[in-house]
Amino acid sequence: HSKFYKDSDNLVVGSLITYGVGASQVLEGLPGAAGLLHRSEGLLERHGTRGVLIARLLPLARTFVSLPAGARRVPLPAFVALTAAGSAVWAVGFITIGVLAGTAWVTVSSVLGRVLLGAGLLIVALALARRA
Repeated sequence: HSKFYKDSDNLVVGSLITYGVGASQVLEGLPGAAGLLHRSEGLLERHGTRGVLIARLLPLARTFVSLPAGARRVPLPAFVALTAAGSAVWAVGFITIGVLAGTAWVTVSSVLGRVLLGAGLLIVALALARRA
């Protein structure tokens, strides 16, 4: 079992637990939770079952899509398949970024390269801090 499969298994198990919480409708009584569910359900209303895949591709929606999917009783086999597919897309993206960053690090491995990289990151961090 490689680390990728272990992480994928954990993601699917966590998504199934959240799906079950949504299906139990226990969150509907909590203040604020109903609004969150209502906003997330809009994606499922517009796109049906494939809304699970669309949400899995979106940074914030991917965290919450299991709750409305469970509440709407999206068929479990479709939910698991779409969750796995969306998670695989993210995994491929992160792996690609890691490979590219590793390759770039070899190029920038000189002392001067590391200093310039650090300075560049500091400039980006300062620019982002000013915008916040």
